Amino acid sequence: MKNKKIILLFLVLLIVIFVVGFFSIKYVKNKKESEIQNEYIPEEEISDEQLRETIVSLYFPDKETNSLKPEARLVNVKELMQSPYNVLIDLLIEGPKNDKLKSIIPENTKLINSSLEGECLILDFSSELLNYNKEDNKEKENLINAIINTVTELNEVNKVKILINGQTNEEFKDEYVRK
Repeated sequence: MKNKKIILLFLVLLIVIFVVGFFSIKYVKNKKESEIQNEYIPEEEISDEQLRETIVSLYFPDKETNSLKPEARLVNVKELMQSPYNVLIDLLIEGPKNDKLKSIIPENTKLINSSLEGECLILDFSSELLNYNKEDNKEKENLINAIINTVTELNEVNKVKILINGQTNEEFKDEYVRK
């Protein structure tokens, strides 16, 4: 008698679980179908100005760890198409917008010229580029890697050669490749 009650109770519990499960699945399925039917309407239309922007990654050292971190920036596509290397380097020279990052290119540095020869981008800077902190060994490495990581985001650039006032400089005599 006791076994029959346990079996009956078990069967009732099993039926309840199946019924609840069936209706739960049906409810979730109907909810998903109604979500699909409701068309997404943006809160505002995308302007022509927003359509002409793209995101680029610039690299700056972190103030705490001194390791390079990317910072995303919106850039006008038209400007980027006309002179991509100048735009990216000018943004690096301006410095980061994020307070946790610090500028890497020395103050008053100017990009005199940029040209692509094969897959090597030649960047000609003013002599102010040499005003980085030479006592900090990581400073020069971060300076070079910030430039390399930023410009090699462009598919056509795989190497970078840095000139100072149109001349090869002892401090930047190598062709640099992204690490």
